[in-house]
Amino acid sequence: MTASADPDAGLLEPVPGNVGVSQPLPLGGSQQPYLPLTAGETENLRGQPAGFASRFIAFLVDCVVSIGVFLVTLSAASFAASVLTGSSIHWSRENTWVVVAFLAWEFVYYAFYWTGTGKTPGMLLLGVEVVGQEGSRAGTKRGLLRTLAFPLSFLLLGLGFLGILLGRDRRALHDVIADTAVVYCWDAREARLRSLARASSSRQP
Repeated sequence: MTASADPDAGLLEPVPGNVGVSQPLPLGGSQQPYLPLTAGETENLRGQPAGFASRFIAFLVDCVVSIGVFLVTLSAASFAASVLTGSSIHWSRENTWVVVAFLAWEFVYYAFYWTGTGKTPGMLLLGVEVVGQEGSRAGTKRGLLRTLAFPLSFLLLGLGFLGILLGRDRRALHDVIADTAVVYCWDAREARLRSLARASSSRQP
């Protein structure tokens, strides 16, 4: 007697976490089935959460930079207007359009960096960056949503920042809303390498 030919015979792979237990591989390949990440694995692929001090100092630096650029722009506009019209223009915080222009500039400032590199000048100086909750780049959608939700943490009497001090992942309210996290840059790079290595190993036969 001869054994019947079974194309799937012998194509077994170990089940993760169960030594000696095997299961048939799917037809047409030996790729391991997708397993959802646990909380510990997600943190490992995201990087170490940045502390309150680093984030606060980075924010102060960004305030100095953004406000400084805005004031310089107003001064340049005033000078240009005086040259063209022959009369000087004085800006005041009581001018409604100045307030609107300042709020619009602040939105553009943070949205530009958070949707791009994930690092404002202040964050770059302190070695922290904004990433997605799973460790990838924040991207346009999450960066814009984080910028829109950012003032909410202030409007709630600062309670939106309590998560940075008390939360396990050190995520503020605007991080929770935008599905983002703030981590240290050096650890984020290593986390991305771990993520690539994990994805590569899962595709290997």
